[in-house]
Amino acid sequence: MEEYRIGLISPHEGGRNIVYICEREGSKSKILRISYLNDRHLEDYLSELEYIKYLFNHGGSVSNVISSLNGNILEEISYNDQMFFVSLFEKAKGKMLVENNYIYREGTEITEYYYNCGKTLGKLHQLSKNYTPIHSRYNFFDKFNEHYIDELIPDTLTLLKTKLKELIKTLKNLSRNRDNFGMIHFDYNDGNYSIDFDNGQITVYDFDNSCFSFYMFDLASLWINGVGWIQFEPDPIKRRKFMDDYFNIALDGYRSETEIADHMLNKLPLFINTAIMENIVDTFEVMKNNENDPMCDEAFMYLVKCLEDDIPYMGFFSDIYSCDAPFELEEGNV
Repeated sequence: MEEYRIGLISPHEGGRNIVYICEREGSKSKILRISYLNDRHLEDYLSELEYIKYLFNHGGSVSNVISSLNGNILEEISYNDQMFFVSLFEKAKGKMLVENNYIYREGTEITEYYYNCGKTLGKLHQLSKNYTPIHSRYNFFDKFNEHYIDELIPDTLTLLKTKLKELIKTLKNLSRNRDNFGMIHFDYNDGNYSIDFDNGQITVYDFDNSCFSFYMFDLASLWINGVGWIQFEPDPIKRRKFMDDYFNIALDGYRSETEIADHMLNKLPLFINTAIMENIVDTFEVMKNNENDPMCDEAFMYLVKCLEDDIPYMGFFSDIYSCDAPFELEEGNV
């Protein structure tokens, strides 16, 4: 990395890595990631990076891993009894949608973006169906299980714990096969991919949470991504109409690359709840490290109420939702 200008990328709350952008005139920019938390191990990093290399080498639109001068996709550095894991990636072409003020390509219908989001994800899932890892990534149920819920969630939230355990039991009873269960991104949203505004191509990165799980989890994330476009609409009928149209276009893109069975698609509300569970679990994990109280967070309590009261689709079509305070619990809804 000699002669590169190396600048820190501001971390986000709950972030698990230190990330730098590396720039040099006449060269493509690179992303340097330094990981040091003790909740992950060498096998976790190798399995993630091998999966990214596999996707890139087989035509997946992802930011490729760059090998070190030693020919390694991961370097370990020990300093003062602390182990650091260092990896380098190509910087994705284009920029995030938020960096363009959520304005899509000039002169192009936004529906192209919806379609491409589905198509890009469909290609990754299709490649995953033929993926045989050398270093195996963890399984969804290794983390999301009744024992961990008991350990993590306070006993004061008895109903929430019960609902989470019921959700996990339902997921465990689903059949798992090559067509519905495999390596997924597990954090597919517009903060984890860039768009080339010349042609609309999406390049995905940040596979830090990737694991073996149901493909429907990423599709539920794709559905959730759409709510931001219509979240301030006061009419729930119009919100539902938009979401149906949006998701059908995204599914057309997805199905141009791979298939998903209708009986799995019908479980979309179940997997939206699974995404809520992941959010709640992550919140409590961050709380343990930062000593925050999530019960003071209206957005967090909104998600808890959706699960506790069996309100589907994140409450987006129900009376609990307010377009003035999207996905926050207002007084009177407690």
